[in-house]
Amino acid sequence: MKVNIYKNLKLTPVQILAIGFAVVILTGAFLLNLPIATQSGERTPFIDSIFVATSATCVTGLVTVDTGTHWSYFGKTVIMFLIEIGGLGFMSFATLIALLLGKRITLKERLVMQEALNSYSIQGLVKMAQYVLMFTFSIQLGGALLLSTQFIPEFGLGKGIYYSVFHSISAFCNAGFDLFGNFQSLTKYYDNHVIILTISSLIIIGGLGFYVWQEIYNFRGLRKLSLHSKIALSVTGFLLLFGTILMFILEFNNPGTMKNMSFKGKVLSSIFASVTPRTAGFNSISTADMSTAGKFLTIILMFIGGSSGSTAGGIKVTTAGLLVLTVLSIVRGREDTEIYKKRISKDTIYKSLAITVISLGLVIFVTMVLSITETGVSLEYLLYEATSAFATVGMTLGLTTELSFTGKAIIVFTMYAGRVGPLTLFLALSRRKVSNNIKYPEEKILVG
Repeated sequence: MKVNIYKNLKLTPVQILAIGFAVVILTGAFLLNLPIATQSGERTPFIDSIFVATSATCVTGLVTVDTGTHWSYFGKTVIMFLIEIGGLGFMSFATLIALLLGKRITLKERLVMQEALNSYSIQGLVKMAQYVLMFTFSIQLGGALLLSTQFIPEFGLGKGIYYSVFHSISAFCNAGFDLFGNFQSLTKYYDNHVIILTISSLIIIGGLGFYVWQEIYNFRGLRKLSLHSKIALSVTGFLLLFGTILMFILEFNNPGTMKNMSFKGKVLSSIFASVTPRTAGFNSISTADMSTAGKFLTIILMFIGGSSGSTAGGIKVTTAGLLVLTVLSIVRGREDTEIYKKRISKDTIYKSLAITVISLGLVIFVTMVLSITETGVSLEYLLYEATSAFATVGMTLGLTTELSFTGKAIIVFTMYAGRVGPLTLFLALSRRKVSNNIKYPEEKILVG
């Protein structure tokens, strides 16, 4: 007799999604806790195993142990698979396995996929999942081939290929994990345009979202693009351009970052410093030595993140764009939020506002708790760490390895909440959506 676990447990799609990520994290943590997962052959403390597993599954990049020197190739491969599963969503892989086995995708599973892919409807979701997987593997293969032209001459054939595949997956999934050791990330490649531009391109492609690239692939003119794609592309382009310009200005004469670089190195580092806070976590300059203004700009870019339905985190560029457009509409005295001769529904604006307020509240709350558990650490470091964890970025000023046991547990929860989505997590924890047909009298309140 076949048992339908979804029906018996009576879980909502968002609850299945939240639980699914937790199961993947725990599985990865137990594998990383095995002696064969480390180069020394000793077990890693479980808090560090679950921290790294959460960071990989939530495509964050924050680590409490050095990825390149601590883990064996078994451990690194586990991390790589966790990044891939976390970046694309476990439901995409479950769909692939089901299709390979010839199984039928049920309505309940389609609803979970809809939530995972952040889709408008369940129509065409199976084909969408197939497209996501094919697109992902194609882009990652292309990225690995480009990176191999640099890594194979440096590390040899076998290690060079492995490094190329690992970093291509890590970049596309916006994870930020690297294997170069000693927490140096891409700092020694700051003037290598092939590596910097390839990693940057993979980060941008992964951060734009699968729906946007599907429309670009089937491009039939700007008028045919959906409003979502137009806003995602516009805001992303704006953030990348002005982020690069501001980073170049702010860090140009900073002796700790770009002052001693060539002009080419400064340009590449400025581009990368603007791209990587889109929730990737790599860095080509020392984040701890950046100017205060540079760090603050990075925090803003991290909080915004990438596009909806992508491998990126943050509140998403469409959310930030809609809030800015709403403010502009209010200033202009218009009743509705309008863009490209289209009107945005009030429900969408309310959801954007809810996501932003909950996210901001979570970052503030985590920063306050860390200020209690991590004594003697400046507010700048705490806010940077909390934002990086929530937005699943993985950039740090050096605090991650110094966290207390409680601090690590807090960051683990923050990464999980950031990847699942704060609003999704709240909905998953709530029992049901309350339908209220009662309309109370309207009253006015003074604001501003």
